[in-house]
Amino acid sequence: MYEDSQNEITRLVVRCAQLLLAYGAESDLVEEISQRLGKALGIASIEISISSNALVLTSLVHGRCVTTTRRIRAHGINMMVICELQRICILAEKGIYGANEVRRRLAHITPKTYPAIAVVTMIGLSCASFCHLFDGDLMACLITFVASSIGMMVRLFLASRHFNLLINFSVTAFIITAVAQVGYILPITNTPQVTMAASVLMLVPGFPLINAISDMVKGHMNVGISRWGHATLLTLASVIGITIAMQMGGIF
Repeated sequence: MYEDSQNEITRLVVRCAQLLLAYGAESDLVEEISQRLGKALGIASIEISISSNALVLTSLVHGRCVTTTRRIRAHGINMMVICELQRICILAEKGIYGANEVRRRLAHITPKTYPAIAVVTMIGLSCASFCHLFDGDLMACLITFVASSIGMMVRLFLASRHFNLLINFSVTAFIITAVAQVGYILPITNTPQVTMAASVLMLVPGFPLINAISDMVKGHMNVGISRWGHATLLTLASVIGITIAMQMGGIF
């Protein structure tokens, strides 16, 4: 393998790893896909080191090492991108894709999202379903649907304006809790406390927490602790928003 070819394949592999981390893949999966893709494209060995906001990757061919570093900028969780990267790796392993095809597919990867109206509706229905599971009455479920739907609209709006994620969670929690207090202000439901609890479940950072635990269990302690800290900060931001809204509403 020529030097230019090794350099090019190394760039492809590190780009794949960078996208996996940016869109929420766990560290063990990033290592596995990077090594498999590198070997499929003719690299003898791929070694990768992952930190909270960067990765270092080294390729080895005939005793020649090429090392490159990339910074990780989180783009939010998107499993469609991760599945597409896994599909590219499998096609390269089967010999269907070479370096040129992999480069072309990586260049055309764009995150696909559901329409905002669909996301808002499903979030409202899911929180209302939790309210029903918690023995909330019909009006409590309706208030939960409205509060969580409004909160999701606020969250999407702040995300589209690129606000800090902590501010996003805090403001969204405040709006949801303020709307959900209708059950306390007006005597229209017998379970207003269930409405307050179920409406904010959309703010639980479940995916980051699962990834954090998975990373720590599989030996990636630094990345796992970093993700755990980030999820904890998101939870704290939500708690601050909820607390302010309850204080202002006189719930305490």
